[in-house]
Amino acid sequence: MRATAVTAALAAAALLLTAGCTSGGEARPSPEPSGTGRTLPSATGTSASTPPARGTVKVVRTVTDDLDSPWGLAPLPGGDLLVSSRDTGKIFRISGRNGKKTELGSVPGVSADGEGGLLGIALPRDFGKNRMVYAYLTTESDNRIVRMAYDAKKPPGGQLGAPDTVLRGIPKGAIHNGGRIAFGPDGMLYAGTGESGDGELSQDTSSLGGKILRMTPEGEPVHGNPEADSVVYSYGHRNVQGLAWDTGKRLWASEFGQNTWDELNSIRPGGNYGWPEAEGKAGKRGLIDPVEQWRPDEASPSGIAFSAGSLWIAALRGERLWRVPLTGGGAEERPSAPPQAFLEGRYGRLRTVVADGPGKLWLVTSETDGRGSPGAGDDRILLLEVT
Repeated sequence: MRATAVTAALAAAALLLTAGCTSGGEARPSPEPSGTGRTLPSATGTSASTPPARGTVKVVRTVTDDLDSPWGLAPLPGGDLLVSSRDTGKIFRISGRNGKKTELGSVPGVSADGEGGLLGIALPRDFGKNRMVYAYLTTESDNRIVRMAYDAKKPPGGQLGAPDTVLRGIPKGAIHNGGRIAFGPDGMLYAGTGESGDGELSQDTSSLGGKILRMTPEGEPVHGNPEADSVVYSYGHRNVQGLAWDTGKRLWASEFGQNTWDELNSIRPGGNYGWPEAEGKAGKRGLIDPVEQWRPDEASPSGIAFSAGSLWIAALRGERLWRVPLTGGGAEERPSAPPQAFLEGRYGRLRTVVADGPGKLWLVTSETDGRGSPGAGDDRILLLEVT
């Protein structure tokens, strides 16, 4: 059974960790029963405009369990969830009330070799009108983004229309396929890609590998991109896994490092984030250093979300949820305290975290992806409350 408590001394030490992690395979404790997670004391004496240096997070409940290789999650209007299965290529609707699973259908053309498969999913702002589901997937030839019409009135298993390719030609490999997609506050579609194991692609701005991409919902370059005819928004990335925006509409991204440092980056249009010339905070001219970095066994940062004045980062190898409190507002938003760790070792590898209203997070575990040690109930979706 997973450990259900840690000593106060270990908990305090974990809160002070500021170092980082890589994305290799790893074992972890066997699972514990579902329940509320450990909460940490709140700091006092901070102003209402500045998030406290210490906050709390609570596991409200397990929404559903026994999921097969879950990867992406998208909240639906009304409280239900869509979740993708990396290895089966299927998308499921999960009831936010009782956890009931309904299969929408399988996405054709998914190749689930290595780290590839059916990865991120996202819904556009006008989903209520057009009912389109976007997905990032690996095929036999490339990684690509597609969109499919969703008709809940059709029988389960046949609710997805034929995929319409939005963007193709993202390099694929056995490793580093990226896969996170999200619609930004500007209504545009963003995607985090990997360099597919070829670091030179990260510095090649003509390649879609090792980049953050920004495009219209139809896959076209957006006015304001660094190059008018390109969807490349930033470059020099190794394997982007998470995308989130703060209250000032500033984009943040999590990224797997290699052997030394994993990264949290504040993204600037046209910025060069260093790979393979730099890993972590290098202080090299012309390269943008990460805002935070972690050592290997503490992170492998995957999905990220912004809620209650902080960034929340799901860690795979680190098996914890990191909190990075922000302060300053707008373009000056920056970390205001060292990262704080929650849920260490309680639910195993954590793949995706998504904000859904004030103080509400959905958290997806990742024990059945071939690198975990799945136990009874894995994988699961958890509902968290944060302050």
